[in-house]
Amino acid sequence: MISDEQIVFIVDDDNGIREALCELLASHGIRAMAFGSAGEYVKFEKPDAPACLILDIELPDINGLDLQSEIAQGEHPPIVFITGHGDIRSSVRAIKDGAVDFLTKPFTDADLMHAINAAIALDKQKRAERAEAGKLKRRYLDLTPREREVLPLVVSGLLNKQAAAELGISEVTLQIHRRNVMQKMEAASLADLVRIAERLEIPTTHSRRPGGEA
Repeated sequence: MISDEQIVFIVDDDNGIREALCELLASHGIRAMAFGSAGEYVKFEKPDAPACLILDIELPDINGLDLQSEIAQGEHPPIVFITGHGDIRSSVRAIKDGAVDFLTKPFTDADLMHAINAAIALDKQKRAERAEAGKLKRRYLDLTPREREVLPLVVSGLLNKQAAAELGISEVTLQIHRRNVMQKMEAASLADLVRIAERLEIPTTHSRRPGGEA
């Protein structure tokens, strides 16, 4: 179950930094969990909640930038880098690879909290998008095989009679399938169904002929 409680993961090999960050976050009512190495963080079973990862560059087992690259293919919290060894090349790489911010020690509490809040807000947005995508996928899987054939033809802009001819069925039968698709996908209009198909990355191989009948 997804928790509404937000959490900040801290990966830094400096125990003093970890303690200071945990105290700062506690003062803002934010739960924090700290790790002394990348390996500890990766192995930890993380709660399903909006989160942010505060990541140091220099770690005992792996460079923070390399860790960012390793976890990039999966779902992971937005990253805020903190480092006492920052340079332009590292900061550019971090931001290009999706980091929310790159802070060089010493930094102010206000700057760090601003970055953390931005990262958590981004994670909440991504989670909402994934949840919506999951709903759409489940609705799509509820379609019958024939309805899944009808969907791309409808969103391609084909007339009912054209789509029916494509599938070798009557126009009336096509209209029934089209209505079922609209209902099951919970589409309020054809434009809404087109947007849903785009979200699901359903390929369309046909296009409506200009000047065709309505």
